[in-house]
Amino acid sequence: MAGRRSRLSVALAPPTAVAVAVVLFSALMITMLPPQAHARRNERARGHCNKTVEIYEDVTSPELVRGNRYRPLRCYYRFRVTKPQQKDDWVIVVRFKSFKIGTVINATDCDNGYLKIMDGNAQTEVSNRRTLGMFCGEIEQTRSFISETSFVKIIFDVKNFTEETYFSFDSRVEQQKEVFGRYGPNPVLYPFRRGEIVPGTYCERIFTDCKLQSCFVQSPGYPSVYPRNLHCKYYLNTRLPFIKLYIENEEFNIDGQRCENPMMCPMRPVGSDCPFDFIRIYDGKNEQAPLIGTFCGMGRFPHSIIGSGQDVMVEFISSPAGPFLNTGFHFNVGNWPGHVESAGSRNGTCDWVFSSDTVEQGQESIFLSLAHWYKPGTSCSYLIRGRPGEIVRMYFPSFRVRPIEAPIRPYDGDCGETLIIYDSDRPDDSRIMKMFCDTFSRPLEKHDFISTGSSMFVKFESRTGSYDGSSLYYWAQYDFFNNTHYGRPVEDTVCDELFESYVRPEGRFGSPLNTLIYKTDEDVRCRYSFKAPRYQYRRILVTINATHFKHNEDACLDCLNDNVDKIIVRDPFRNGTDVCICDSWVNSRRLPATVVSNGPSMELSLHVDRRHATQNYFKSNNPIFEGTYKFIHSPICGPTVMAAAAEGSIVYPKYEPYVYGGYGEDVHCMWEVRVRPERDIWISLERMDFSLEDCSLEVLEVEVSGRHVFTVCATAPEEARSLIIKSKELREGSLIVHFKSQAPGHSTFQLTWTELVELPRNSDGSVMTSKLSSPGECQFVCPGQAACIHEDLVCNGIQNCPGSNASTMHDEAPEICYARTSVHLNYVALGLGAAGGAVVAVVVIILVCRNCKKRPDQDNTF
Repeated sequence: MAGRRSRLSVALAPPTAVAVAVVLFSALMITMLPPQAHARRNERARGHCNKTVEIYEDVTSPELVRGNRYRPLRCYYRFRVTKPQQKDDWVIVVRFKSFKIGTVINATDCDNGYLKIMDGNAQTEVSNRRTLGMFCGEIEQTRSFISETSFVKIIFDVKNFTEETYFSFDSRVEQQKEVFGRYGPNPVLYPFRRGEIVPGTYCERIFTDCKLQSCFVQSPGYPSVYPRNLHCKYYLNTRLPFIKLYIENEEFNIDGQRCENPMMCPMRPVGSDCPFDFIRIYDGKNEQAPLIGTFCGMGRFPHSIIGSGQDVMVEFISSPAGPFLNTGFHFNVGNWPGHVESAGSRNGTCDWVFSSDTVEQGQESIFLSLAHWYKPGTSCSYLIRGRPGEIVRMYFPSFRVRPIEAPIRPYDGDCGETLIIYDSDRPDDSRIMKMFCDTFSRPLEKHDFISTGSSMFVKFESRTGSYDGSSLYYWAQYDFFNNTHYGRPVEDTVCDELFESYVRPEGRFGSPLNTLIYKTDEDVRCRYSFKAPRYQYRRILVTINATHFKHNEDACLDCLNDNVDKIIVRDPFRNGTDVCICDSWVNSRRLPATVVSNGPSMELSLHVDRRHATQNYFKSNNPIFEGTYKFIHSPICGPTVMAAAAEGSIVYPKYEPYVYGGYGEDVHCMWEVRVRPERDIWISLERMDFSLEDCSLEVLEVEVSGRHVFTVCATAPEEARSLIIKSKELREGSLIVHFKSQAPGHSTFQLTWTELVELPRNSDGSVMTSKLSSPGECQFVCPGQAACIHEDLVCNGIQNCPGSNASTMHDEAPEICYARTSVHLNYVALGLGAAGGAVVAVVVIILVCRNCKKRPDQDNTF
């Protein structure tokens, strides 16, 4: 232009005669040109404006001439695809090599001029003809616009056309599927990769059932400059939660620069401060869903975004006016494999309640950390609640701690995110089991957190929020265990229990219902202690009804000493007679097995070998053993053991029930009567008064070596109320007497017994009397019996010899006792007479001595 002005100044120099002549001649020649020459000149002028542009044709802004200088100028350029039969398969690429038109004012208008690009018309599937925006400003590098349709129209409008307004471009066409940056690889396999257009719109698209690489979400015109005055909506959907926008590290340029000069227009980094162009992402199907974030800027997007469900809506807005610079966005859509259907109820976004009612017995359920976006200040709770008597176990099969990579609100302090486990049903700082923090905690995998009660509370808190899930990634599994006890748990033990008579006199018991105790590297020892106060004379009757011992490497040959699964019953009042039950014992004997203590206490121990404890019994539905217990022999029965003696008796009741509060308790008395070696024993039931006639309700039984030898009910005849038991039957040196009644305190009886010494017989059948020489042991032969008794038992008021026939002589027969009583009386009389005579003699001697002392005194007086 400077050269043009210099030439013009020369032409305007002071005219000379020659110059004037030349000018006049030129004007005359022009007027003499034919009309066809004028038409060709006008056609060349119109070639820069209002034309249909051939593909590959270079186009520049109109030439600046005197006629358009400083004047408004408006031009349009249409692009024509040369293959109309395939025009819908083509896109037009317009490459601007230079561009300087007007100035952007507040992103809403262009001062002095603009350029509009119409993409599509009434015949194309999409078109932006109703919402054309304006490009203005300047570019320093080549920029392109790639159409969405096969029709493009460029409108150039300037209010004051000067040499400071210009542009130039060329164009070409490409098949749509060959625009790799837009359609990606293998576009034929994904015909709806860019979504389905909403009819009547330019850039609203619907994406359904997205998978990775099957859905490309792009700004219009991508990968080129996006148009102005856009309001686009993208409805994204996946089949499963959590929908993920794979935008991390993707090139992102929405309103990143207002001009190309970085000194005048600093680059806007990717962020949420977006006054002009931006995208908004909603966690749902429309604008009423929660807003995840608003983004604009230039650079690589720092993180992906994960929605909480299956749907996300992306809204893209560009201002009515702006520079021809920004290239928009592109990202994939899929779903993040962090979704698991949890067996619980949810309140809000992430407050869960898990109940054992929704978890099958012996099974586990899971919950995961937040794998989707969440706001700053988010607090999530997980209440794991079992039934009464249950405990909760939770562990992390997978746990990762990472820095907070996609915070919504930056935080520089410690513990921007925390996970706290409470041994409670609510947050209680005094019941914290473990706390994890994103800045210093180490992950803890496969460690069991076990509650002491029926509930556990887990709480996650985030000060920062996140676009793509928690920095504390955890996969938590939980289950429930029956922690009810048959007895009272013993403190500081794993599985010991105490059974006391005053708490529950009888009931069931068995191996621990909480099979979690078998998940250990140590041998399991569970002790069941049965105790009653000594003054109550109690016994404990324990019955093992069933056992379920499983595989063990060692055979059970010596039950007490072998390292096998077993049950040991120990009676402290019966030294050296522990009962041991293992699998071989069960195989060789039949259950149930009954053990009765000799005193008011007993201990049963369960031993489980650690080598197979977890494999055999953890989460097993079958208990290792099942049994019952009963505190028998209440105080009404009296002492439990009768020491060996020549005679003895059991008097029932020992006390009246009101003395110890025994009314209402069924009676089961069990006495052990010990017998000296080589002694027979004669038992006899005296003063029997049973209140119930049914033997199933009230009965007295005598047991020898586990065999019932004597049974008496209320209806028993007189002759059935006594029995002689031979010494050879008393191999254990004792007999057991049982009395069972469902009418406590209403029956009475006295059971007596006498030890007998059996006398051998001669060949003629007569009784040998050689044993009668034993001093004090066998002095009296029972009439009609081949047995003798101790001399002291004769005529003691209790019949000690068997037989009750009045015609039979026995130890209490009057004939015998009268003679023995008379002899005893004569000896007494003689003793008393002698003692009386001695006393009289002593008195006489004393009187004589006193008289002798008085006589000398009388002689001296005279």
